[in-house]
Amino acid sequence: MLSKEDIFREFLESKNLKFTTERQAILERAFANHKHFEADELLVDLRQNKLKISKATIYRTLSLLVKSGLLREVIFGERHAHYEQVYGHEHHDHLVCNGCGKIIEFVENRIEKLQDEVCRRNKFEPESHRLQIQGFCEDCKKMT
Repeated sequence: MLSKEDIFREFLESKNLKFTTERQAILERAFANHKHFEADELLVDLRQNKLKISKATIYRTLSLLVKSGLLREVIFGERHAHYEQVYGHEHHDHLVCNGCGKIIEFVENRIEKLQDEVCRRNKFEPESHRLQIQGFCEDCKKMT
């Protein structure tokens, strides 16, 4: 199995892009822990680790990491995009609280089987999917 660094290097080479020290640092910090994160949180993390990388470089590199299949964007819409690791992690879906922003990961095999059935029935070859359910967590629901 290729390392995440090797995968990213090969992806960049396929796009005639370089594996710069800035991109390497962003890759390393993005995989330093296993939680969802925002680009601004990564910026703070990089600066706390004495790495001066521009916000634009971080956003461009995160986009490349998503396109390479190593990261996935989790939340869209009015909130900032969150990122999570895909490499080395099992597929899962998300419940996202509109109140506090909490993200609950879940795996439901019945949903996966239904999606596979829909694709088969429509002669469609899936590459990826993202299921995200917006609502309110138990704590926020009590407050309304």
